[in-house]
Amino acid sequence: MHIGLYFGSFNPIHIGHLIVANHIVENTEIDKVWFVVSPHNPLKEEHTLLNEYDRLHLVELAIRDNVKFRASNVEFHLPKPSYTIDTLTYLCEKFPLEQFSVILGSDSFQNIHRWKNYEQLLKQYPLIVYRRPGFAISETHQANLTQVDAPLLDISATFIRSQIKERKNVRYLLPEPVFQYVVDNRYYQ
Repeated sequence: MHIGLYFGSFNPIHIGHLIVANHIVENTEIDKVWFVVSPHNPLKEEHTLLNEYDRLHLVELAIRDNVKFRASNVEFHLPKPSYTIDTLTYLCEKFPLEQFSVILGSDSFQNIHRWKNYEQLLKQYPLIVYRRPGFAISETHQANLTQVDAPLLDISATFIRSQIKERKNVRYLLPEPVFQYVVDNRYYQ
């Protein structure tokens, strides 16, 4: 089985994430997408993150009806901060019959040189890069790279958190069960 690993803080997961994941699983060789919830991305501020188990639960709520999606807490049990290359090494040892690809936006790909052991990552693992406006890929670093044009929404988890903090309605930016859970638990207020 070919699994696409969609790494992220998912703070919170929103419909933009789901649209990209669905497009990739329906329009590439990927059979399943695993949403790998990162406890702490070394390139992001940790103090803005909701608890990792709460974020994992929100992902589970968002994808519960899609058999092609899975929530993964694999990085919860690995040393922190999380590094993609370490997670891939662990997953390949644990699931030797699976093929893994990394899903990321072209904005993240432009910063891949900042990732731990990025040369090894690019040499060993295929990447599926969805194009984001303003982040054209001019240098592929000789990676095994598939570029896709997924439908994109100009929203972000940062924007959603700021809207919630300002007591604005974000109902249509989040899957309904995620929205309800965020409201019920007063997350991001």
